[in-house]
Amino acid sequence: MAGFLSFLSLLVISFLITYLFTYLLIPRLKRFKMTGKDVNKPDQPEVAEMGGIAIVAGFTAGVLLAVFLNSFLSLHFNLINILAALIAIHSIAFIGVVDDLLDIPQWLKAFLPLFAAIPLVAVKAAGSTVLNIPLIGIVDFGVFYILVLIPLGVAVSSNLTNMLAGFNGMESGMGIVIFAVMSILAMNHLSIETLIISLSMIGALFGFLIYNHFPAKIFPGDVGNLTIGAALASAVIIGSLETAGAILLLPYVIDFFIKLLNKFPSKNWWGLYKNGKLYPIDNKVRGFAQFIMKSFNGIRERNLTLFFICLEVFVGLLVLLLFLKL
Repeated sequence: MAGFLSFLSLLVISFLITYLFTYLLIPRLKRFKMTGKDVNKPDQPEVAEMGGIAIVAGFTAGVLLAVFLNSFLSLHFNLINILAALIAIHSIAFIGVVDDLLDIPQWLKAFLPLFAAIPLVAVKAAGSTVLNIPLIGIVDFGVFYILVLIPLGVAVSSNLTNMLAGFNGMESGMGIVIFAVMSILAMNHLSIETLIISLSMIGALFGFLIYNHFPAKIFPGDVGNLTIGAALASAVIIGSLETAGAILLLPYVIDFFIKLLNKFPSKNWWGLYKNGKLYPIDNKVRGFAQFIMKSFNGIRERNLTLFFICLEVFVGLLVLLLFLKL
């Protein structure tokens, strides 16, 4: 019971801090003109940006509470691993803040997260280098895993979750599903560190979603979107659940390849609002979201977000089927 209450407290504190911080953040961001147009609305209103700062704050509060419980009560876990993950996630979040403020070039934004992976490389250097790949089995990648796969995993995961974005509630909604699946796997595989990261992210994303769902009062910005991917990468690396994390990113991977075929468009990747629905601009598919718009011959933004959340639920169920230990 004590353990259950400890984990519940992480969920609650991360939710409350994010919820309250977002409430205080919205008017201040607007006051300092930290806003962006909601291009998927007929009047394109100005909406507060960089709301991901609140996600980072709530997530950090949950993790720090876990550190407190580890130090003074009976919540036992590998403190070094948690601190390494926290440093990596904060490093990615800092990149997101700078990008939101100064607009980092895309190639540099893809490259910088490699350095954020250094703390995770350090803690995994003396750990396991094997991956459990469905239909193949256990594969030992040796030093290649430590020096190449971990940095690539952090960079790819954070950038992917930053690309499939831009619609009210999509990022936080899909993130909640991802970390709910990771929480179940963490409990099943007895990875307390992964559970701490996942529960803290669930609470933070729920607190943010209250303001981010349709019609959004605040956007997560790159700081929020990058952090979701960084937290996932850190959770699966620490918990040796890398393959499960890779499969959870399947919708994001599909979006990546569609955008790759379009040479990563910097504009017109959102929707054209007409009669309450969103359509691909110029009737051209430039991303996964526009593919869904075209497939449904126009779709309401609420339903588009719900489609992607349901798709992530389906992928999550597949991951649980493949990786749950019975």
